[in-house]
Amino acid sequence: MPLTSLPLATPSAYFPSPRSLCLPHQQLPSPLSSRRFKETGVAAPLEFSSAASLRWRTGVSFFPSFIKKKARSREEIKEELLAEIAPIDRGADATDEDKERIDLIARELEAVNAIKEPLKSDLLNGKWELIYTTSRSILKVQRPKLLRPNGKIYQAINVDTLRAQNMETWPYFNQVTANLIPLNARRVKAQWDTFKILGLIPIKAPGTNRGELDITYLDEEIRISRGYKGNLFILKMVDRSYRVPL
Repeated sequence: MPLTSLPLATPSAYFPSPRSLCLPHQQLPSPLSSRRFKETGVAAPLEFSSAASLRWRTGVSFFPSFIKKKARSREEIKEELLAEIAPIDRGADATDEDKERIDLIARELEAVNAIKEPLKSDLLNGKWELIYTTSRSILKVQRPKLLRPNGKIYQAINVDTLRAQNMETWPYFNQVTANLIPLNARRVKAQWDTFKILGLIPIKAPGTNRGELDITYLDEEIRISRGYKGNLFILKMVDRSYRVPL
């Protein structure tokens, strides 16, 4: 049943030869400089041999070779992520390049996740709208566009009752509910129990119908999850007061 798929130049050019780096303990005038002193009374200028002079002559910079890039804020990353998602119809119109770029931005956001134990956070409660996924079974990209789920798709979670619900809207209005079994602080197993065809006809789900979900990013507005099949799910909060049927 489709809704269960929503689980939850060369180096030598820049360096001197070893001989040029060997500084003498005492710089003695050459025969040429002695001759010049005898003829003119002026000594030939000696070459600087200080470390600073050597750095200038060998092209070694006094400045750092790179400047560390400033880390982006969480809000800047979210803004870019939402802008990338907006024009690609929940992922149905995404190219491979789009998917790769969105995954990289999602990972950048996951790296600054402040909620380390999402299954213990009230921020998880409520109804979330699916705004992007890589799951073909949800997007139905193999079908003509008119036969795909064209309305909004939601997933609701209540951490106090460990219940979840996936809901399609136009044109199918299918639903499925599940019990959640925590596997660690951010991973759950979903045991689906009841399907509703067209939102009206209840059908008991087979016991083999289950999946796992990692919640990898959570805040007041955005949730990122990754399924056990490697699919990426990005959702936005739409109704924090929603309760999943028991």
